[in-house]
Amino acid sequence: MPDSTPSPNEDLPLVLAGPMLRRVETQRIVLWLATSQALRVHIDLDLGSARPLRLEPAPGSPACRVLTAGEHLHYMLLDLALETELPAGRWIGYRLALAPRDESEPQWRDISDWAPDLCYPGRETPGFVFAPQVAALLHGSCRKPHHHGGDGLVRADALLAELVARNALDADPAPEPDGLPAWPSALVMTGDQIYADDVAGPMLRAIHGLIARLGLPVERLEGIEEAGISDARALNQHPDCYYRRDKLLPQHERNYALIEIFFGGVEKPVFTSASAHNHLITLAEVLAMYLLVWSPAPWRGLDLTPPRGLGPEDAALYDRERQALEAFVADLPAVRRVLAHIPVAMIFDDHDVTDDWNLSREWEEIAYGHPFSRRIIGNALLAYAINQAWGNRPEVLGDEVLERLQQTLAAPGEAAHEACIEHLLHFEGWHYTWPTTPPLVVIDTRTQRWRSEHAARRPSGLMDWESLTDLQHTLRGLPAVLLVSPAPIFGVKLIEAIQRIFTWFGHPLMVDAENWMAHPGSAQAILNIFRHRRTPRNFVVLSGDVHYSFVYDVELRGRVRGPDIWQICSSGVRNAFPRRLLGVLDRLNRWLYSPRSPLNWFTRRRHMRVTPRRFEGAAQGRRLLNGAGIGLVELDAEGVPWRIRELLADGQTIAFERDEDAARWD
Repeated sequence: MPDSTPSPNEDLPLVLAGPMLRRVETQRIVLWLATSQALRVHIDLDLGSARPLRLEPAPGSPACRVLTAGEHLHYMLLDLALETELPAGRWIGYRLALAPRDESEPQWRDISDWAPDLCYPGRETPGFVFAPQVAALLHGSCRKPHHHGGDGLVRADALLAELVARNALDADPAPEPDGLPAWPSALVMTGDQIYADDVAGPMLRAIHGLIARLGLPVERLEGIEEAGISDARALNQHPDCYYRRDKLLPQHERNYALIEIFFGGVEKPVFTSASAHNHLITLAEVLAMYLLVWSPAPWRGLDLTPPRGLGPEDAALYDRERQALEAFVADLPAVRRVLAHIPVAMIFDDHDVTDDWNLSREWEEIAYGHPFSRRIIGNALLAYAINQAWGNRPEVLGDEVLERLQQTLAAPGEAAHEACIEHLLHFEGWHYTWPTTPPLVVIDTRTQRWRSEHAARRPSGLMDWESLTDLQHTLRGLPAVLLVSPAPIFGVKLIEAIQRIFTWFGHPLMVDAENWMAHPGSAQAILNIFRHRRTPRNFVVLSGDVHYSFVYDVELRGRVRGPDIWQICSSGVRNAFPRRLLGVLDRLNRWLYSPRSPLNWFTRRRHMRVTPRRFEGAAQGRRLLNGAGIGLVELDAEGVPWRIRELLADGQTIAFERDEDAARWD
């Protein structure tokens, strides 16, 4: 990891992050990238004809949207409409060339110049395989940079490298029990792509160094005047900037609840150990973090020596975190490469914004009622829109939203910034559907909550009645579906019971009490969707959030056989659950909720048959797999998963196997 301070004349990389392949359809390709200059672009597509197809979208046109965040930070979204259909099941190479926008005679720089390590061995360009029939896909959540234990995206890159090396590029091969999978149709990132609320000291140091290099505007801040802070510059110079940001809130009795819910003032011994003392605050900080978690390019030349004024404990923690980040940065070339070769679908969960985001009505009333915390939430949501949501469904971020974003980027902290936050807090277009076979339906479980009208502290439902009704209409008549729910719909019953107990005592924040069964209305509604006579016959539910992985086979109990449901959870990509604690919870869950246990009849899923799968090498009947990795699901032509595996960061490949002896009524 670089330590030296960059000289004023050192050139920034032309491309800071990307290209990231975001969406591929029959006559459409969407690419995202962040650059240090205002550029024009042309792209050559190898579709198998004698000459490549060249596209040169004009900057600012619908095919090449541009946002400028600072002197040296520009975002480009290429939404390319094709006159001819993409061939399915074969390699499609693409070559990006860039040139400064102000050159009258452009000097094009090829991708081999600005990203020579982006190609797999034996290939001259990056590329992808158009696979509209989903025979395989990758999925995972929870990627914390300073976690020790490897990165699941590196395993995803290794898988693609092997497929390229063996020329195994058929998007829909005959199933081979011992062979390689088909080329994955998508990489589905089911939440917590960044940890805005759990930032290592060296990462925050890198963020501030990168902000200075990119020339991002200084944001005016409100709500922390008592700490002597009026803007981002004063924040960075404040002695509490590192490891003590929770102390920057006004210290009045009426704000204690804000400290508790927003900066992690509550102890969370069971499920959450994340510290929020370096919580990202400004828009520039969140934008810089996205660049640093997706690409090695912006790390070049950053100074990571500890900031002045750290005490002995903080200095020791800084050193430990720096060692973890060195491993993280070493993995980034592989991460950047895999993101350029497979369509990436994303959806937020809490840590993309802040822990316990919108968990309860009380949380919302307190957090959005204070200008400082409202700005923090809004800044994370702004950065999510630019770096994640934009590529999921580009058309939903139309001219009005993009203009609001551009005005905010030009003058952070001014009236347009607040207006943009207000607009995004009420935005209802974060969910989306991709027209694959089966369709990929990604739901928003964070901003359309079913709030309790009786007790403000009770957890909100993950979706309200209107959004669940819309979901039912989306699913109506489909034979099969890939449903992305960041939180598992069918989770571990013991953990949900613990969350319910803490909620009953008025402390839902202590155990992150947000699950589908925590709110009676949303629980009943989602179960009714599964029972509907025109619901899909095959439901594959992809989830993350919990920092461990598991697979459940679920069947409805009743006179009329319901759909087949597979709850598949892969978490985390770069995170894990406390190992000893997970073993205890796994064992207790099997004992307390055994097939004959009367406790099963006190759950809302008692009319369903739930079969937890064993994983290879599991000791003593374990069902919950702990370890950083990426999930790999392979489907047959009917949308039924015939093989489910976890590619662990340590090199192991673990299969989840159906265990008929574990079947039980839930």
